[in-house]
Amino acid sequence: MKVFVCRICGEVYIGEEAPSSCPFCGVEKKFLVLSHLWRDENNVELTEISRKNLEESLKLEISNTKFYNCIEDTSSNKEISKMFKGLRKVENEHASVFRKLLKINQDPELEEDCVDDVMVSLEDSSKREDRAVKLYEKAAGEAAEPRVKEVFLAIAKVEQDHLALDNIMMAKYKNK
Repeated sequence: MKVFVCRICGEVYIGEEAPSSCPFCGVEKKFLVLSHLWRDENNVELTEISRKNLEESLKLEISNTKFYNCIEDTSSNKEISKMFKGLRKVENEHASVFRKLLKINQDPELEEDCVDDVMVSLEDSSKREDRAVKLYEKAAGEAAEPRVKEVFLAIAKVEQDHLALDNIMMAKYKNK
């Protein structure tokens, strides 16, 4: 057995081989390293623009986490409920990454509502994921700090995967 650590979220995975993506934050396998090679890279002096982008990103991830939790708790469709449970966990881990870079523990207070309608939930999710991809790609382009740029690009890729999942599920449920 080996111990792997995600360079983006810092979470630990134990197994014979690294998984195809981080089971916690969803980033690509290339970010998983053996534990003896891992080092905390989050002690970064932030520029004002990176701080602003990270704060906006944290709010977005907290909002998405609360939204996905609402759907998980209220959806009568078990497949959708489980999908959003998985998304909630990943989005919550993204928020954790942004908290580490910002060196904060306090979250902004946000409330989210949802409805028990598969297509409405998937369409809302798709808009949220699209907004995240655009924000993170913009923030990566504005980041002067290599670590911040790397984090935004890695998480943007995960959000693109979430957007693709939304599209697959919308096609599946479109005529149901």
